Amino acid sequence: QVQLVESGGGLVQPGGSLRLSCAASGSIYRVYAMGWYRQAPGEQRELVAVITSGGSTNYADSVRGRFTISRDSAKNTVYLQMNSLKPDDTAVYYCNLRWYNAYDYWGQGTQVTVSS
Repeated sequence: QVQLVESGGGLVQPGGSLRLSCAASGSIYRVYAMGWYRQAPGEQRELVAVITSGGSTNYADSVRGRFTISRDSAKNTVYLQMNSLKPDDTAVYYCNLRWYNAYDYWGQGTQVTVSS
């Protein structure tokens, strides 16, 4: 089994920055990718950013140029650096780990609120 624990969420003013962390533990193998999703109240969960085992990245159009996903393989940790935050970025952010067989593990989520 795999456990994912997110941290780093909080309240920030528009234009500010936050860095989210996701630490993975347990039986970690055959990892295809890790990523971040978010879900705002009344909205569908959407992909924010993903990084594959080979290091390639992809971003949602709404965050491209503002957010950066990175990883520390030795620490089994993935990060999401969020800059130039907007109120529309307010959501619960979930860490995701996908195996090569397409099985997904999810963290419990961390709240990000962007408000003046």
